[in-house]
Amino acid sequence: MNRKNALAAGVAAALALGSVTMVATQSSAAPRPTAAAGASAARPGAGFRAMTADARSEAIRTAGRNAAATARALGLGPDERLVAKDVLIDADGTRHVRYDRTYKGLPVIGGDLVVHLTQDGGITGSDLAHQGAIRIAGTTPRLTAADASARAVKHAKHVKKAKADSKDSALVVYAVGKFPVLAYRSTVTGEGETGPASREAVIVDATSGAALDQYELHQSVTGTGNGVTVGQVSIETTQTGGGYTLTDAAHGGTIVYDSYNSPQSNPKQNARTFSKTTNSWGNGTSSSRESAAVDASYGLAKTWDYYKNSFNRSGIRNDGRGAPAYVHVDNSLLNAFYDDDCFCMFFGDGSSQNGNTPVTALDVAGHEMSHGVTAATANLTYSGESGGLNEATSDIFGTMVEFSAGNAGDPGDYYIGEKLNMSGGYMRRMDNPSADGNSLSCWTSNAGSVDVHYSSGIGNHFFYLAAEGTGAKTIGGRSHNGTTCNNDTFAGIGKDKAAAVWYRALSTYMTSTTNYAGARTATLQAAADLYGTNSQERYLVSKAWAAVSVGTALPDPGTGTPTPSPSTPTPSPTTPPGGNALANGSFEQGTSGWTQSDSIITNSTLQPARDGSWYAWMMGYGADAVESLSQSNIAVPSTGTPKLTFWLKVTTQESGSTAYDTLKVNVNGTTLATYSNADASSGYVQKTVDLSAHKGQTVKLEFAGTEDTYLSTIFLLDGITIG
Repeated sequence: MNRKNALAAGVAAALALGSVTMVATQSSAAPRPTAAAGASAARPGAGFRAMTADARSEAIRTAGRNAAATARALGLGPDERLVAKDVLIDADGTRHVRYDRTYKGLPVIGGDLVVHLTQDGGITGSDLAHQGAIRIAGTTPRLTAADASARAVKHAKHVKKAKADSKDSALVVYAVGKFPVLAYRSTVTGEGETGPASREAVIVDATSGAALDQYELHQSVTGTGNGVTVGQVSIETTQTGGGYTLTDAAHGGTIVYDSYNSPQSNPKQNARTFSKTTNSWGNGTSSSRESAAVDASYGLAKTWDYYKNSFNRSGIRNDGRGAPAYVHVDNSLLNAFYDDDCFCMFFGDGSSQNGNTPVTALDVAGHEMSHGVTAATANLTYSGESGGLNEATSDIFGTMVEFSAGNAGDPGDYYIGEKLNMSGGYMRRMDNPSADGNSLSCWTSNAGSVDVHYSSGIGNHFFYLAAEGTGAKTIGGRSHNGTTCNNDTFAGIGKDKAAAVWYRALSTYMTSTTNYAGARTATLQAAADLYGTNSQERYLVSKAWAAVSVGTALPDPGTGTPTPSPSTPTPSPTTPPGGNALANGSFEQGTSGWTQSDSIITNSTLQPARDGSWYAWMMGYGADAVESLSQSNIAVPSTGTPKLTFWLKVTTQESGSTAYDTLKVNVNGTTLATYSNADASSGYVQKTVDLSAHKGQTVKLEFAGTEDTYLSTIFLLDGITIG
């Protein structure tokens, strides 16, 4: 769960249970089965069950038949419909059903969700990109499609000389935020990173025309190559009456075409199949057009094999169907990309900067095909932090493909595009992302505004540390150094376990709007599923996240007590400098110092901060929900009368003095104060809590919110101090 919803008006409909049973409506409220405490191996049932294409289709049809009852069980509105997208089944029969959502027939951007069910169909939890029912004023736009297209052209920021047609603007509900709005999704084209025919999606408010979001439609890797890199390999082809074609029947019928330098705006324009009378292809250099095709065919086959052998996934969409690939796209195209609209991949020939060597290296093929896997699962939006996670996912699995292929000419390592003769020797480094001068190694509050290829460094760095741990190593003949953002040191869990955790999180828990905090939650749940709640694997995953400044480490299951690190110091219990024992009590440093269960700390202008720009927004779903915001290792002063002081604003749709929705102040697990919808105020009100009972102690402070099924209550926090 990554976004929240405050109901605009009225009472949410009561849960009407159909053929499914409701246990809980969000993942934080419903513990899922895990391995026994301390288990070091995957629990029975944690792996995904093998499914034939027919079995998968039937599972999706079953999910579609149950969609209406599931929507009622989740408390969705009467105008909403669920469309089954995919089903994963664990070995023990547990099901994870991924749905898209519509509202009065309109697609809902940010409306995707995953429902978790027992073998007999009982719902045990759910992860929603947008929590609660959709409520908008109406579906009649003030702007026309032509108006929206014109606004989209003005708002485009990823392409130059943008243009758009009204037929490329469609009404949607944009639910990537507190309040869903009617919007247009427009496609504009122009000059951009992927060439003169780059495409960008622009979301504009259907009433005001204001820009709501923009993101590239081509998820691309840019780089250069240094000749054909895979060397002499075996590839799968198909024999025809007159010879052979580059059709890989063993991998879903994947076909590699020669685009024949068709323009990027229409890369299939001149496309033709590769065919010949003998079954020998290419000469290992770019002088033969077949050589790039060999690279692509080999790389896509190895990617397919990796997903099949590791996760029992049959192709990009897990339906056994291969995606076509096109090499020799355009002229001097220094790029490769995946396009989900056509379910195909494209590879350029490079440019004079790299001797016109095709961009078809092994990890590039794995990267692009993995964009398709992301589109078919979490469908991470290609902007903001979710866009960084999207790119990181492709880097992670492109790297794993390189390891699993065992190609002597391109051994596995954690460098991205190292065979492409880039300046500096690589495109990105997972062990030290910031070494390229652009990528982020550590999370910061502005990570969502950084180019997704650079914010991916946070996820890449996490994965490397989770897999390999800290310290200097030589991997694949290249130097690696697992430095951290908090000077911590720890061992890794191994790349295969780290990849298993990431894949389960991606395919089972992440949604389109998942950010880095949400990815931490998803991977910790995945690690618990696979290796146990109290496993070293889950603990080390938390250490790796803390090492890139996302959250703090969990207690060490070996001792049952937290392991302090430089990122979470234990200060002496004396009066702190400046009179505040809390770190970042004003939230002006974003999430620094705090652990949040969801995207709570924000600078959204939809609500006011008391001071500055940042504040904490808790609750406001209008549905059953729980949230927490906490900070650990706080040294309560040992002198005077210590107290907690903060500013609180409460707005609610409830009436009367009954406490339906609450915000509790907990210190070391004990509730010291409770506020509710009955404390509604027109502005911020200062609150004080006596901490004398904890004088001289090191404590954990938690704000814990709970909301019931019906009307919404919003709790805003700012200016928190302990002194």
